[in-house]
Amino acid sequence: MKILVTGSAGFIGFHLCRLLLAEGCTVVGFDGMTDYYDVRIKERRHQILLKNQCFSAHVGMLEDFAKLGTLAAAEKPDVIVHLAAQAGVRYSLENPRAYIEANIVGTFNVMECARELGVDHLLMASTSSVYGANEHMPFDERDKCDTQLTLYAATKKATESMGHSYAHLWNLPVTMFRFFTVYGPWGRPDMALFKFTRGILQGTPIDIYNHGKMFRDFTYVVDLVRAIRLLIEAVPVRPGSSETIKPWDSLSPAAPFRVVNIGNNETVRLEEFVDAIEEACGRKAVRRYMAMQKGDVPATWADATLLEKLTGYRPRTGMREGISHFVAWYREYYRV
Repeated sequence: MKILVTGSAGFIGFHLCRLLLAEGCTVVGFDGMTDYYDVRIKERRHQILLKNQCFSAHVGMLEDFAKLGTLAAAEKPDVIVHLAAQAGVRYSLENPRAYIEANIVGTFNVMECARELGVDHLLMASTSSVYGANEHMPFDERDKCDTQLTLYAATKKATESMGHSYAHLWNLPVTMFRFFTVYGPWGRPDMALFKFTRGILQGTPIDIYNHGKMFRDFTYVVDLVRAIRLLIEAVPVRPGSSETIKPWDSLSPAAPFRVVNIGNNETVRLEEFVDAIEEACGRKAVRRYMAMQKGDVPATWADATLLEKLTGYRPRTGMREGISHFVAWYREYYRV
């Protein structure tokens, strides 16, 4: 199987490519190498992947349809996994245009490639942020999601709608997955675990928002990419007129389209998370309590029932185990 992965030098993309290569797939990587965070860590990820002869790396922006389309037409992948995006909730307050260009225009270009090639399955990343101001938990894929609180979340919800329309119009199988606070080795430097670990090891204060009254469904990256790999095989099929969609399924009645949560199916208090990082680092944090940030939500919690029904799998790595792996990687990578 040949798979085109956008965002292959990104945190999740790197781990997914590594898993696919280990299983004998041919992987075509496409990444913009943007400077939203340290490009050197992205380059290092690609260098590791390039040690496998079944991986090829291509640098380009999603907005450049000529480049992306030419690559896709030449490689003719069986499946496209679209992970590339302008990430970060808070950065969307500073540079909203980047989210429109990368997440809306870029995703449109990916969908056009999938349509023109007639791929077997198009899988695209969304986010738990689309649940926005929803208060009923755990979050269920069938919940109404109309109250996004940031432009980042709004662009991701828009890509879900775009994906459904393409699935309906072109009978293109599309699966959207909603990620819940992914963490682990090779993570992004702008994410909480990275910042907290750095601050604790350096003895500098770490900012804890909403005075610690925050809850998250932390998902270890190795669990996440295993779920994506299994979902590649769970191709949505347009239901026939006489078929009934299962009550637990988010399958659309009008298209081969499905939304799937990928989360750990539990919610953890932020201060508990910091406690575990302290334990892994062997040091206490200097905690600086702050008010809630604009656009943030107090809690996330995934219902992972659909993922398990479709694949027989659900994330299982415990928080302390996952954090221990990250801190060990951080110490080695930065020689701390």
